[in-house]
Amino acid sequence: MVEETSGVDRAGRAVTVPHRPMLIEGEWVEAASGRTIEVENPARRGSAVAAVPRGEAEDVDRACRAAAAAFERWRLTPPRERGLAMLRIADDLEAEVEDLARLIATETGNAIRPQSRPEVRSTIDIFRYFGGVAQETKGEVVPISEQLLVYHRREPIGVVGGIVPWNSPLQLSALKVAMAITAGNTLVLKPAEDAPLCVLRLAEICVRHLPPGVLNVVTGLGEEAGAALARHPFVRKLSFTGSTEVGRLIMHAAADRIVPVSLELGGKSPALVYPDSDNEATVEGVITGMRFTRQGQSCTAGSRLFLHRSIHDSFLARLVERLSRLRVGDPLDEATDMGSIINARQFRRVCSYIEDGLAQASARVAIGGLPPREGPLTEGYFVTPTVFTGVDHGWRIAREEIFGPVLVVIPWEDEEEAIRMANDSHYGLAAYVWCRDLSRALRAAHCIESGWVQVNRGLGQLPGMSYGGFKESGIGREFSLEGMLESFTQRKAVVVDLTR
Repeated sequence: MVEETSGVDRAGRAVTVPHRPMLIEGEWVEAASGRTIEVENPARRGSAVAAVPRGEAEDVDRACRAAAAAFERWRLTPPRERGLAMLRIADDLEAEVEDLARLIATETGNAIRPQSRPEVRSTIDIFRYFGGVAQETKGEVVPISEQLLVYHRREPIGVVGGIVPWNSPLQLSALKVAMAITAGNTLVLKPAEDAPLCVLRLAEICVRHLPPGVLNVVTGLGEEAGAALARHPFVRKLSFTGSTEVGRLIMHAAADRIVPVSLELGGKSPALVYPDSDNEATVEGVITGMRFTRQGQSCTAGSRLFLHRSIHDSFLARLVERLSRLRVGDPLDEATDMGSIINARQFRRVCSYIEDGLAQASARVAIGGLPPREGPLTEGYFVTPTVFTGVDHGWRIAREEIFGPVLVVIPWEDEEEAIRMANDSHYGLAAYVWCRDLSRALRAAHCIESGWVQVNRGLGQLPGMSYGGFKESGIGREFSLEGMLESFTQRKAVVVDLTR
């Protein structure tokens, strides 16, 4: 599936890079236009690592037609067989953990040890989970009367259009594939143009175990391939993970055709630390919850840290000391803790927020700041861990999603006021509560307006938990059987008159 194509290196010299075609109806094909997109290594500015087809409306149309044709047979495949396919995919993924981890690290800039390798492991868990619950796509019998048999069926919706971002491309693609296809749907998947390589490799593994057309992957730009997919008349369901801004566009496209949507969107997640949690374990949890090892490029990043005033200085000192020991550098180096920002556009965006924070008179940078202007980190889009104190909750850096390694610290004394500030956001995806008094911690967790609240834990999602957002952070749930049933099946009521 890999060929070579011409490109240029950072010095403008002609080079050859791997070329990876896209998947439509079980075949590896080029874009109808013949155009391609180069995939950059964000740790080496201007260095192309591969090229992929620049799919557009014509390619999306072909993929959707293939998915629609395949749906007629796939929907009739017994759930047990669909589940076994997911389990076989998981087994094949397990044999390629290292290769996939290196591929993710190369195209996303995410460090291989703390981020890319665990992402592959999480992907395997996702396929195994949904493979195991495949036969739970069942309905219910409703006891209305002895003369009527009333039951509900769970039926697949049809062709699903899935669009995934670049920050966790393999894991998020796995969710779309496993949830949609296990439920009996077919899928046209559009990966982010910045990180399509591991998704194409995932597709290579999946098609070993799926009939042609059940899974199709169209690479391309969001405004071309993504927009065409959102508008295609054969698509009966849209599942999007990405920014709130693009989520609005997806929802508008769905509204035009009365198509259901699942949206996992942005966040500005609060992390609330109580006086009894001024310790190293909580510091580690806050760092993990802030997703510093993913350069803060996560919609669940706990980027608003509310510290009780009585522990503000001591906790901040612990936090700064620990962050100062994080090693930023080559994503493929096992010693690296933090890799690079995904691309030049996002790098400039993160820097602009840091500049905005620096311009505030009362702000203080506890660690970090603007990227270095000399040394090895200038080779890529590297930003060091940055923490602002003296922050007003109304500032842009405290309210808008930065999607970078920038944490703001806000002191509190009154618990009700802290929860009010935590909820004073149009986002509501994730939240973190750090408190050893579990009664108090759970009271806070129940008051915080977020779809996912963790108490004394800063790690990621687990298969089996229903994950999704409140408010402008999204619609629908993922990672669970309930999410699959709600988002990727439709309920049909059947009524039989037993007296005839």
